[in-house]
Amino acid sequence: MELQGKKVIQIVSKDFEDLELWYPVLRLREAGATVDIAGEKAGETYIGKYGVPVTSDKAFSEVSADEYDAILVPGGWSPDLLRRFDDVLNLVREMDKAEKPIGQICHAGWVLISADILKGRNVTSTPGIKDDMTNAGAIWHDEAVVVDGHIISSRRPPDLPDYMREFIKVFAEK
Repeated sequence: MELQGKKVIQIVSKDFEDLELWYPVLRLREAGATVDIAGEKAGETYIGKYGVPVTSDKAFSEVSADEYDAILVPGGWSPDLLRRFDDVLNLVREMDKAEKPIGQICHAGWVLISADILKGRNVTSTPGIKDDMTNAGAIWHDEAVVVDGHIISSRRPPDLPDYMREFIKVFAEK
């Protein structure tokens, strides 16, 4: 249990990419981490793009970077909604400032763009937001996973094994 005693916050809104939320949650729990889900409201059920539900443990407003060792941002269409919440953007900025692992996959880069933390950072994402990423100052790579310090990024569901292998590796070292 290489992540025993570590806590992760997974943020969510409707239309998340089902695999990009659940695969990381399950892998981290397998490795011993506690994973909480935060949404706009605590106890609310959000439905993924393919119909898989998740219920939030906490509201964004109840979450502090001091409570968690890492954060995960799923892809799908939810990042376009997540980046509209000041509590989410502040949480991502605080995690970045503290150099805690930040995992982002697919469209999740939109949240990091809105948090303004990508200038000069090496990342990947779905190719569909490559221009958004580079316009935010990121150095974009078309690779399954890119690790730049504490930011671990990935492109899409087929890359999940590589993404989580690297995320867990970085996380275990922190």
